[in-house]
Amino acid sequence: MTVPPLCCGAHEMETRVGREGPAPQPAGRTARRFHLTPVLMVLPAVGVLLAITVFPLVYTLRLTVMSWELTTSFPAQFVGFQNFVRALSQDPRFWNAMMNTGVLVVVGVGLQTLIGTGLALEVHRLGRLRTPVLSLLMIPVMIAPVIAGFQFRMIYNDQFGPLNFLLDQATGGRFHGYAWLADPHVALGAVMFTDVWQWTPFMTLVVLAGLQAIPAELLEVAEVDGATGPQTLWRVTLPLLLPVIVIGILVRVMDTFKLFDIVYQLTAGGPGNVTETIAYYTYLQGFKFFSLGYTAALAFIQLAVITLIAQVFLRYLKRGRAGTAA
Repeated sequence: MTVPPLCCGAHEMETRVGREGPAPQPAGRTARRFHLTPVLMVLPAVGVLLAITVFPLVYTLRLTVMSWELTTSFPAQFVGFQNFVRALSQDPRFWNAMMNTGVLVVVGVGLQTLIGTGLALEVHRLGRLRTPVLSLLMIPVMIAPVIAGFQFRMIYNDQFGPLNFLLDQATGGRFHGYAWLADPHVALGAVMFTDVWQWTPFMTLVVLAGLQAIPAELLEVAEVDGATGPQTLWRVTLPLLLPVIVIGILVRVMDTFKLFDIVYQLTAGGPGNVTETIAYYTYLQGFKFFSLGYTAALAFIQLAVITLIAQVFLRYLKRGRAGTAA
């Protein structure tokens, strides 16, 4: 019997392997290796997310049913829903803060929406000047709220503030220094004006983006049909802008519920508590009175209110989209 050379046998084996491919591996091991790699890649990010969001949320939720006063030596005690009962039925200062916040939301955000929409309509017509004018308008938004509050505290100053000086010059010396931030009837309006000054350009930017997304053909069709400028604005432009405006209002409503920096710099909630917002009142309970359980309950009440408002806005948007699709 003739034995083939070893080299020929190796060549035939290589040819067979190349023809048939590598030997198949067990399916379970391959699938396990395929699914385990992405999990290991995402695991650090998930760990960080749990550490900085989920854990504090769960821990704060646990605090809402505890009475923990750091000003006393007593340990934390379980009180159930007593913190929520205290806030909703036994604390008039909480409702005062909610009312002040509601005024800032309704009147302040309303003014931002109206003025911002008007500015957006005017900026949209500028053509080549649109970009530099918009850049100038966005300067207040770029300023930190705490800096905006500090500069307006200087503006409102009754001794050397430029506002009183300009009013005195405009009235021929008949207007004397006025303490804008010390008058209970004016202080909340001063806070609102500062917030409107800073965030109206944001609404301008949002509405301007919506204007640029409107197809020019629709406006041309309205013009061909004989629609005047106001008719085109009310019956074509504004209905198409409504979803964008609603989103902008929702963002500003959520931000206003968190209004703290401007209040802290301008009035510290005073005079009395006429400018105390819910965010500032929560800060006082946590970092001045050190009532951790009650502070956590106030925070979750704010979360519930903001979530409810957001649901109302989102349902309105869904109805609008359903009506458009129909």
